[in-house]
Parts: sequence; C-alpha cells; structure tokens
Amino acid sequence: MKQDFSGTLKRITPKLKGIAYKLAGMVPFLNQEDLFQEALVHLWVGFRDSELQDKTDSYILQGCYFHLKNYIRTVSDKKQTMSLDAFVNDNNTTLEKILPVEDSNLFLEQLNSQFIFQKIRNNGLTSQEKEVFNLYYQGLSARKVASRMGLSHVRVLRLKDNIRKRYQHLLQE
Repeated sequence: MKQDFSGTLKRITPKLKGIAYKLAGMVPFLNQEDLFQEALVHLWVGFRDSELQDKTDSYILQGCYFHLKNYIRTVSDKKQTMSLDAFVNDNNTTLEKILPVEDSNLFLEQLNSQFIFQKIRNNGLTSQEKEVFNLYYQGLSARKVASRMGLSHVRVLRLKDNIRKRYQHLLQE
C-alpha cells in the first residue's frame, strides 16, 4: 500500500502539532510552529527519498518525535549564553561596556521581559488570546482592544485573566 505525502499529512497533522506543542514547552527558544515546520521538512525528505512509503502513521509520528528531539538537542548544544561581566576580547572589555546600556539592571529587566513575552506568545495561546496579548503589549486599554477586535470589553478582560492565570509562574520568576 503506497502512501502519498499529502494524504499522510492530512491524517497525522493534529498529532504532529500535538508533538510539536509538547516539545516546544520544554525549550524556551523554539516555538510550536518552528518545530512543526521542522517535522514537515523531515517528512517531506522521507517521502521524497521513498523511505516512508510503506510505513504506518504510528511509525511516521514516532520518527518525527525522535527527529524533533534530536533537532532540539543539536540546537541546544549550539546555543550559548554569556554574562554581561564576561570578557569578550583580550583587552578585558566586557559585554556590558560594548552594549549601549545606561543601566544594566534595566537592560536585564527589559531582556527578561522580552523573553517572557515571547515565551507566553509562542506557547499555547489561542489566536484570540494571542491577539489580545499583542494589543495589550502595545499599550492599548481593554476597551480599545475590544473595539479593535469586535468583542465586548468584558470578554477581553476574561481573555486577559485567562492568560494571566495560565502564565502566572513566569511572571513571578
């Protein structure tokens, strides 16, 4: 029984997105869509090279899971972190001196805030919650967000509260 790429993709997409969602929650620097796209490329190559033609959906999904785990591991190995106090050259110049930062504590706060924003936005929000989150981040009030989205301000407040409750642990770190 020869399978085609598009038919297989239609059948396994929901489970593949679930795998991507699960794995994206484990790493802060990749989101669900990135991992899903990586899995699609892996599938396409497998079908193009005729490696997956006679395989079951379960086998294909397991292969995608292991491919994504390996992808995360290799990307994680290449990721580097650096302290602002670390020397970046032989002249004892630190990263803090190179960056145009007035207040390093404020800079770190802003960087952490941006990291938290990206982590919340890219992990598990519905499209409506994501839009509310983005508009609030731009500084709009609940009534302006509601007006722009065509919702009641009460609905917007509920969506905002749902987001806050779901990601309270990130805001307390």
